[in-house]
Amino acid sequence: MQNLTVVIPAYNEEHGLTKVLPELSKNLENGWEVIVVDDGSTDRTAEIVKGFKKIRLVKHPYNKGYGAALKTGIRAAKNETILLMDSDGQHSIKDFHRIIKKFGEEDYDLVIGARSSEAYQVKSRVPGKFLLTKTAEYLMGTKIKDLNSGLRIFKKSKVVPFFNILPNSFSFSTTSTLAFLKEAYNVVYIDIETEKREGRKSSVKFARDGSRTLLLITRVVMLFNPLKIFFPVSVLTFALGVLWGLYGVVIFQRIPNSSVILMVFGMFLFFFGMLADQTSSIRRQIHVSE
Repeated sequence: MQNLTVVIPAYNEEHGLTKVLPELSKNLENGWEVIVVDDGSTDRTAEIVKGFKKIRLVKHPYNKGYGAALKTGIRAAKNETILLMDSDGQHSIKDFHRIIKKFGEEDYDLVIGARSSEAYQVKSRVPGKFLLTKTAEYLMGTKIKDLNSGLRIFKKSKVVPFFNILPNSFSFSTTSTLAFLKEAYNVVYIDIETEKREGRKSSVKFARDGSRTLLLITRVVMLFNPLKIFFPVSVLTFALGVLWGLYGVVIFQRIPNSSVILMVFGMFLFFFGMLADQTSSIRRQIHVSE
């Protein structure tokens, strides 16, 4: 494949880069470029990158976040095809070549390297990640093999229009996956093997980033398909009001005020969802046209 740019975000990853960059440098083809975005590191990250002539360094003056580093690297890319990979040494060169080959086989818009469930995960994060994935699958209406894998390949022109909704945090991968799915882009997965992380421990905090990701999932769905949330909630609320009203008529020979409130609130949620759906449709048209 020609015209490929590899973007690697790095924050205090001097140990991981000493493993990643030598292997990557040996496997570059003509027309390829590698951009390492130093996201305000305080260690020798920038110094290590400068030691590789084939690799381009872009620096942030301070730590802006994983997503912000990816945006910077994608904007700076000279080529249309973008491959993202992490700087901690977990992604192998074998899978690097496999995902490139897969992307070139068919008219895919996004190819994601799906990690196995046992892939060096922190045990305390497994239940939360499972919940996030299942929530996303329900909201998207499709199975998602890996919601936030850092190894993925896509066209620059497909992801840049989403920049205004993609966060600057670790939730960039999650949100971009959902955005591609909601736009009905061709998203496929390949199974990959991950190796043990090099250097410092992961800075992802599930209690913080997990809760933000859940909010971002809701935000993306609200942008692309708000009725997915409002319709079932409104129907449930209205149905509860009707049932409670019937119960009141049978038992008390009158309609309880609370049942009327529930039915009105259910109708309000439905029409609010319809309004949100129309608004999101207009925003989506503007968003994609940009």
